[in-house]
Amino acid sequence: MMDAFWDPTSRRRRQQPVVSVRPNDDAPTPGIDWPTNIPAVAQVLREGIDLDPGVTFLVGENGSGKSTLVEGVAIAYGLSPEGGSRQARHRTRRTESPLSDWLRLQRGVGASRWGFFLRAETMHSFYTYLEDNPSTRGADVPFHEMSHGESFLALLESRFDEPGFYCLDEPEAALSFNSTLALIAVLRRIADDGGQVLCATHSPVLAALPGAKILEVGDWGMRPAEWGDLEIVNHWRSFLDQPARYLRHLLD
Repeated sequence: MMDAFWDPTSRRRRQQPVVSVRPNDDAPTPGIDWPTNIPAVAQVLREGIDLDPGVTFLVGENGSGKSTLVEGVAIAYGLSPEGGSRQARHRTRRTESPLSDWLRLQRGVGASRWGFFLRAETMHSFYTYLEDNPSTRGADVPFHEMSHGESFLALLESRFDEPGFYCLDEPEAALSFNSTLALIAVLRRIADDGGQVLCATHSPVLAALPGAKILEVGDWGMRPAEWGDLEIVNHWRSFLDQPARYLRHLLD
């Protein structure tokens, strides 16, 4: 039986926004062409993926396909390719992969349709879009007048306020240690309220969120992992214990 949560406002149980991701009937067979040659993408095109309620982290090295997967699922859900909600229509230069065209999503029964795609590399242009298209949800803060991290946190406060579907691509890029902890609190609140999060990250701090599902992405495709077994966790532990061991080859 599919997971669901109790909605006190409607007095009934409803599922998470996205139950599963499956390839379309006309999706290409994985081969030598990008992005089908990325092992994690190839796995989704062969098998699909079931998404748990709450928070799911995709963790892996650069080029492993985690951001491509988050982007593909976000666009398939109807979110703006360059970040924002389903209503955002800003566009600078098309860079997204065709993966979203090959995917179909099984929506949760009774789930919220609200969603938001936060991607670090396009936030500057997104803030300009917000200035040119003021929010109907209330006055926005002057994002461009804030530091990168402050503007991220302000956006979280103003947009991550409903139990919808949230896709995040390496949000820790703009955040300090303490701000990353603040993001963890936001993600936990979303999950507790019945929302769902799919997040690509390099951050061992962010991936430590209690109760989150972790999928490690690499040459093997995707596999469930425990936080303490992640390569990024072990690398950071080793580096912080003996940084000179990592740096001597670069500085000699």
